[in-house]
Amino acid sequence: MGAVVADDGPSGVKAPDGGWGWAVLFGCFIITGFSYAFPKAVSVFFKELIREFGIGYSDTAWISSILLAMLYGTGPLCSVCVNRFGCRPVMLVGGLFASLGMVIASFCTSIVQIYLTAGVITGLGLALNFQPSLIMLNRYFDKRRPLANGLSAAGSPVFLCALSPLGQILQHEYGWRGGFLILGGMLLNCCVCGALMRPLEPPKKSEATKEPAEKKAKKKLLDFSVFKDGGFVIYTLAASIMVLGLFVPPVFVVSYAKDLGYQDTKAAFLLTILGFIDIFARPICGMVAGLKWVRPRCVYLFSFAMIFNGFTDLMGSMSVDYAGLVVFCIFFGISYGMVGALQFEVLMAIVGTQKFSSAIGLVLLAEAMAVLIGPPSAGKLLDATGRYMFVFIIAGIEVTTSALVLALGNFFCIKKKSEEPHTKEEAAEREELNKSEDKAPEDAKVDSIEVEQFLKDEPEKNGEVVTNPETCV
Repeated sequence: MGAVVADDGPSGVKAPDGGWGWAVLFGCFIITGFSYAFPKAVSVFFKELIREFGIGYSDTAWISSILLAMLYGTGPLCSVCVNRFGCRPVMLVGGLFASLGMVIASFCTSIVQIYLTAGVITGLGLALNFQPSLIMLNRYFDKRRPLANGLSAAGSPVFLCALSPLGQILQHEYGWRGGFLILGGMLLNCCVCGALMRPLEPPKKSEATKEPAEKKAKKKLLDFSVFKDGGFVIYTLAASIMVLGLFVPPVFVVSYAKDLGYQDTKAAFLLTILGFIDIFARPICGMVAGLKWVRPRCVYLFSFAMIFNGFTDLMGSMSVDYAGLVVFCIFFGISYGMVGALQFEVLMAIVGTQKFSSAIGLVLLAEAMAVLIGPPSAGKLLDATGRYMFVFIIAGIEVTTSALVLALGNFFCIKKKSEEPHTKEEAAEREELNKSEDKAPEDAKVDSIEVEQFLKDEPEKNGEVVTNPETCV
């Protein structure tokens, strides 16, 4: 966990780190934007839904909650589908589901029907796009992967800044039904992004080398062996604790400003500040994480980002005016962007390409429980105390605790244990090499200079993008 896993891909393919990978990165940017921003952007239609169906705000809030629950909770299902059918077909089906859910929701006559369409169907469609896009990004990038993760994660704040005003315009011009219909059409772009996810395969080999590869055991639909990796277990535990408090401040900061007596537009501007800072924080953090000295220790950079975020929450609890909340949003945007850029990069570094498709599904399932518990429990605390200070303090403590679990667990439980067997294996290999060298005749020895020259003459081959009639669009 303290070092980056050397990854050659599921079939021994070296990541291209460019080429068609930039198109994959563009698709991942759009998918990440829709997946994280869409549940928040739908909230602009809540007032009209309340007026239409005669319900309360808590009833409409379930739409966003169901969307997020489907995005996180269906992680294992997405892993099974990807391991069975591949990333590209799953994303194409997911794009159709996401669009179909919103289109059907525009004809609904009750809030329960909207739960099932805009919540369950659209949420499942976004989940079937989000997870495979990250898997493909991991396969196409290796050396530039931290930067690629930072750029793709920037899709979340960019789309949030774009979809929220767009939703307000659509509601004003066409009502909530017309707005849902147009947003459903926009979600068809997920299918276009899915079409960009071309599979990677190794360079063509002779028929003799193909036969052993075909006899290999089939890939598991959901690989639970990741739980044998101590680094993965610690990461999952830390991520679950982090999610309890990570999303709480953005949810309550606007209400905090309103309770201090500021206008609705001025209070809402706080989220614009947060999102604007977040846009630049994610790619910059990705660039920093890709530095030679930093990348092997990216887990500690991730821990620092979480401590920074938790400390910002604790300081934000002391804000008593608008200027204090603005400063809070600036620093929260920086720390939130760092967390967003590093969370999947660290997971990729821990488990590698082969197990990432299963690992991300299991991690998202664990986080789904925390996503459903975090904001509602903070709301109950606010109802009981009537003070936002305690809400921000609890959120800060939870995020800081997760950082300590990750950093200390990595330092004491993983690093030391992994070094001992590694050195023993190296010692055993050296002994065997020494014995074989003693037994080998002088004529059989090969000059090391000739071997090095032979290796230099044969260039390293990257994976090739495969286009076939079945998957090509």
